[in-house]
Amino acid sequence: MQQNKKNKKIYLGIDVGSISTDLVLIDEKANVLFSLYLRTEGDPIKAVKNGLKMLKEKLPENVEIAGVGTTGSGRQLAGVIVGADIIKNEISTHAKGSSFFVPDVRTIIEIGGQDSKIIILENGVAVDFAMNLLCAAGTGSFLDNQAQRLGIPIEKFGEIALKSNSPTAIASRCTVFAESDMIHKQQVGHKTEDIIAGLCQGMARNFLSNIAKGKNIKPPIVFQGGVSENVGMKKAFSDELGEEVIVPPYNTVMGAFGVALIVKENPPKKTKFTGFEIIDKDIKCTSFICNGCPNRCEVIEARINGKVVARWGDRCGKWSNLNN
Repeated sequence: MQQNKKNKKIYLGIDVGSISTDLVLIDEKANVLFSLYLRTEGDPIKAVKNGLKMLKEKLPENVEIAGVGTTGSGRQLAGVIVGADIIKNEISTHAKGSSFFVPDVRTIIEIGGQDSKIIILENGVAVDFAMNLLCAAGTGSFLDNQAQRLGIPIEKFGEIALKSNSPTAIASRCTVFAESDMIHKQQVGHKTEDIIAGLCQGMARNFLSNIAKGKNIKPPIVFQGGVSENVGMKKAFSDELGEEVIVPPYNTVMGAFGVALIVKENPPKKTKFTGFEIIDKDIKCTSFICNGCPNRCEVIEARINGKVVARWGDRCGKWSNLNN
């Protein structure tokens, strides 16, 4: 009886981004057993280790991790650390996760701490997308900065915005202009809730006129990422689009859920998962420039306890194909 209990299989998804590192555990029926949202804080290795440590403490004894997938900007590094069976980009994992909760989703708006993206789907498959990785004006850090300037906790930003009956027009295409415009509106007596609602509306318009420009936006529309927790932003997108905007379950960890779902549906015969002992190992990541050709690729090199375990970043495979 005990042996059967130990054979219950679960699947781990890890999404490593610049702002957050997310971990999601699901069972064979795709039920979420555990989800975790951690700050990356510039140290993805530490964040992944901390996440695994917390998982280890929560994990029941009658389960085994049968597959692991990684995604996000740090997916390669995370894949090396944990021994990923599948490594996928954010577009495919967000599309997969959203389609699970909203099967007929056509448009995904995803806004995180330092980037934002739009994904267009047909029959559950991503057919078009666009990302913003350069300007902070359309991201969560923009709202964080404005909340701090107004002296309001970001957690209350959305509910305060909903109190507005007359949102103030704020120049939100640039953080510098937004701050100066916001200060001016405060000085002439605009209400705080109107300024906040105006910021949300401006940010939604900025997203739609830049990142989403030329995209075929159709409902159902899903809104996810850290900023989707802000009910003021949800309302702003609904107002601008004239459509209901759906915030699905696990909206802040959708990438991790999506990649866990992918590995569950494509399980390995035997997982490469390195086990929780990786928490106590010394992991270092460095890089070097390959001078083998004019491309001068930056090659990333990962070492565990001093041993090179993976290299990536080269276009030709000279380094990444080496069997270390």
